[in-house]
Amino acid sequence: MNMLRIAPIVEGDGEVPAVPILLRRIGQELLGGIHIDVLRPIPLPRSRLIENKEGALERALGLAAAKLRNQPQTEAKPFVLLLLDADKDLACELAPRMLAIMRELRADLDVVCVLANIEFETWFVGAAESLTQYLDLAAGEPPQFPESTRSRKGWIEKRFKGHPYKETIDQPKLTAKMDLTLCRSRCPSFDKLCRELEMRASQ
Repeated sequence: MNMLRIAPIVEGDGEVPAVPILLRRIGQELLGGIHIDVLRPIPLPRSRLIENKEGALERALGLAAAKLRNQPQTEAKPFVLLLLDADKDLACELAPRMLAIMRELRADLDVVCVLANIEFETWFVGAAESLTQYLDLAAGEPPQFPESTRSRKGWIEKRFKGHPYKETIDQPKLTAKMDLTLCRSRCPSFDKLCRELEMRASQ
């Protein structure tokens, strides 16, 4: 498989440190140990990205493209990843629409859009048994189909140990510890992310 270089665009401050950890781990643990060079994510509010308010999405794509151009030349395949929460939208509808907009705005870029269904925290719920250092789980938990109900951030907050859950502090820690294989088996949206990376790594 080939090396990858990714410029992520994300919606939350917690994802800025967490997403690089996640992408690198996917490369090492799920894609045969490939190296994924992850540039510092570009954070912008979800509503501004989805609606391209005042050209926010277009500017973010431009910044991502500049980041990719300014890296040392290697054989790593460069692309832009837009990673958002599905929230109240249907991922199967919003993701293709966002991908089409991104391609229209920057036809010169390889772009990917993945929506965490329902939230980024849903992926933690999918791997909850591997996070008992941080989560207090009762018998019968976690749900086997974590993407089927909403408020997964609330599920994490309710069970978080020691101090109130804070995205910027705790998302990176949970991301570094979570069982990726378990999460992939329970969360189709996480599997989607893995398949997008795998496809580009195999090209």
